[in-house]
Amino acid sequence: MGWFWADPTPFPPRATASLPRGSAEPPAGCPMHKASSSPLPTPPKDSACPYTPPSSDTPASSAPSYVSRLNPLNYMPSQLSNERQAPEQTVSLPLERESSSIPRGDGSGTWEYPSPQQMYNALLRKGYTDTPAEHVETMVAVHNFLNEGAWEEIKDWENRFAGGLSRGWELSRHGERGAARQLALESLRRSRRGEPDPAEPKLLKFMGRPSELTPKARMMSFMAWLYPSKFPDNPPFDRHDWFVQRNGPGGKEREVRYVIDYYSGPPEPTGEPVFYLDVRPAVDGPTAACERMMRWTGDVWYRASGGSVREEKGKGRG
Repeated sequence: MGWFWADPTPFPPRATASLPRGSAEPPAGCPMHKASSSPLPTPPKDSACPYTPPSSDTPASSAPSYVSRLNPLNYMPSQLSNERQAPEQTVSLPLERESSSIPRGDGSGTWEYPSPQQMYNALLRKGYTDTPAEHVETMVAVHNFLNEGAWEEIKDWENRFAGGLSRGWELSRHGERGAARQLALESLRRSRRGEPDPAEPKLLKFMGRPSELTPKARMMSFMAWLYPSKFPDNPPFDRHDWFVQRNGPGGKEREVRYVIDYYSGPPEPTGEPVFYLDVRPAVDGPTAACERMMRWTGDVWYRASGGSVREEKGKGRG
């Protein structure tokens, strides 16, 4: 399923939701666990945008198709009803929507999350009539929490590689902790000099592809079958493709596709659910492949060569 982000409404945003307590799995009936039963047609795999415009030779008098009324940025209806419609709904759901921290690609602020009522209406329209209405607020909070986490991971990739492969390697060769420390120092120096931070990336569009395993997820599933004692059989419960605007040197912009696999894990002793996100650039070309290889090999080499030990000894001498 895709995140049910819709067009802005006049409702004020709510405070940022924290990760709710409860089962490590999303509530029963949540469509993250299964392929959508929606009658929406599957977009072509070779298309970067999940929306195919209708042919220009369509007669003007014909009624517009359902696909033509979808939002091309998220492949969802442009207007999601925010009113109670189902007679079986016995729980009043909030109508307020929460603003995300994710900038929109068109420069019109940030993306908005749906209200719980919009989420429930969308679930019913897609055929998930067994979803308990009292669980929808938790589902929205979990979805929003995971989206924010995915965006933080994407920003980390962009902070490393938006400036080019050479800069990305210079950061990655110091390992994960070293790269984070270097980026924090650079931000502090810019702040002291009164210099602005580099332009942050923006989310252009996205699409949910829960029924399509990524090549990496398929490989991990094969390894779990081949070596069950070493690799857990825990396929992702959802997959998203996010199309991000990268701001390179000299103000040059280009689109980068990111792939996100969502995994659930055993709950914490306190009952808090645990989720894992595997966020990485899609291998749409040699540059993305180099970025993934640099980040992985840089961290592995740093730890294998004793880089963390050298740093600790250096601190001790200081």
